[in-house]
Amino acid sequence: MPQFIIAYHGGRKLDSAEEEKAHRQRWMDWVQGLGPALVNPGTPLGESWTVSDQGASEGAENPLTGFSVVEADTLQAALTIAQDCPFCEIGTLEVAEMRSMG
Repeated sequence: MPQFIIAYHGGRKLDSAEEEKAHRQRWMDWVQGLGPALVNPGTPLGESWTVSDQGASEGAENPLTGFSVVEADTLQAALTIAQDCPFCEIGTLEVAEMRSMG
C-alpha cells in the first residue's frame, strides 16, 4: 500500500500551557485513531535551516516543524486523513506520496 508523508509546517504558539496540553491530547487521539494506517507518528522538529549551493542559512519561509507517515490507498485518502489532523488548527500540512528510489 502506498505510504504518504504528512509534513507539518509552521504552527502558531498557543496561549497557555493548558491549551498546549489539550492540543497535544487531540493530536495523540488523532494518531491513535489512525490504527493500522499509521506507519510512523513522526516527531516534532527543531530549528530549520535552508541549504543551497550558496551555503546554509538559518530559518525558512515555511519551516518544517514535524512529520508523520501514513498508509492509504490513494492520495485523496491520505488527504482525508490529514484534514482530520488537529495541527491544521495552528499550522499547515503538506502531503506527498513516498516513492521508492529502486
